[in-house]
Amino acid sequence: MSLSTHVLDAARGRPAAGMPVRLERRDGDAWRGVAEARTDEDGRVRDLPPPEKGTYRLVFDTSGHSDFYPEVAVAFAVTDPGEHYHVPLLLSPYAYSTYRGS
Repeated sequence: MSLSTHVLDAARGRPAAGMPVRLERRDGDAWRGVAEARTDEDGRVRDLPPPEKGTYRLVFDTSGHSDFYPEVAVAFAVTDPGEHYHVPLLLSPYAYSTYRGS
């Protein structure tokens, strides 16, 4: 049905605005690019293409927010394309976490 993400810079306590994000889909042993976007002023990407059943990953260019992690890739499985998938990223200079949001 839909796919979105939200990036929060936990060290600054603010959304990570302007961060490049790439959506990829697993195709055999390779990843195929599906879409590219940048987070808005609220740190969100709301308009990613609706996913089909399969394995995807969001690749975040975190180089402007972390000297240690220049990139974060979060892989996830879409099992029911009729559901909403929200994949947030909480980022700090030396740690990150993610979860399935609502």
